[in-house]
Amino acid sequence: MNTPKRLGMLTPSSNTLLEPVSAKMLSGVSEADCYFSRFPVTHISLEQSSLSQFDYDPMLRAAELLADAEVDVIAWNGASGSWMGPDIDRELCELITANTGIAATTATLAMLDAFDALDASTCHLVTPYIPEMNTLIVGQYLNSGFTAINVEGCALTVNKDIGSVSLETIESMFARVTDAPADVVSVPCTNFPVIENIEYLESKYGVVIVDSIAAVTWKSLKLAGVDPRAVHGWGQLFQLEQPV
Repeated sequence: MNTPKRLGMLTPSSNTLLEPVSAKMLSGVSEADCYFSRFPVTHISLEQSSLSQFDYDPMLRAAELLADAEVDVIAWNGASGSWMGPDIDRELCELITANTGIAATTATLAMLDAFDALDASTCHLVTPYIPEMNTLIVGQYLNSGFTAINVEGCALTVNKDIGSVSLETIESMFARVTDAPADVVSVPCTNFPVIENIEYLESKYGVVIVDSIAAVTWKSLKLAGVDPRAVHGWGQLFQLEQPV
C-alpha cells in the first residue's frame, strides 16, 4: 500500500477551526494526511503588534519542525497575505523551500489560484475583519486582477471571537452580498466558520465559495500529487473537472 502524502500546515496559535476541519476534509482521502505546526497569532488588525506576528522568523521555525516530519508540502494556513499582499507570501514560500527543500503555498496564493481555476474575475468578499482590512484586501485583489463587488465584515480583531461567529450572522452576510452577481464569494480567513456550512451556503445562495481552508487543502493536495476531487462534501472547488 502506498504511503499517504503528508500535508504540513503552519497554523495560527489561537486558531481553533482549521485543524479539526482539515482532518474532516481528509477523513475519506486515503492518499493524504495532515500535520500541523503552530506559532503565535492571537489578534488580527492593522496595529504593529498584530502585523509583527507574521514576521518570517517564527513561521520559518515552525516550517522547519514540519520538515522534521518529512511532509510533502508546507502551507501557511493563514490569510495575512490577503491584506499584506501576495508578494509577501511568495517570498515566504521561497524561504520555506530554500530552508527545507519542500514545496510551499499559502492561503492567499491558493485562493488566487482557485480564482484562476474557476475562471473568476469578480467576487463578493465576506470576512470577519474590520473595514480598513477589507479595504486593503479589495485593493490587493484588484492588483491581482480580481474585482470585489460587495463586501461584508464583522469588525472583529480577536481570533477567539472570529471563531465564534454564528451561522445566523454568516447567513445574513451572504444574503446581503449576493443581491448582485459575482463569479465567486471569497472568504479569506482560516478561523471564520463559513467552511463548516460551505455546501449549505453554496446551495442556498447559488454561489461558489472560495474559502481559505478549502483552498489551502485543494492546493496542497495538488502540490503533493493527489487529485483534489477525492475530497467530497466541502464545496465545489474540489470537484473541478480539470484541476489547474
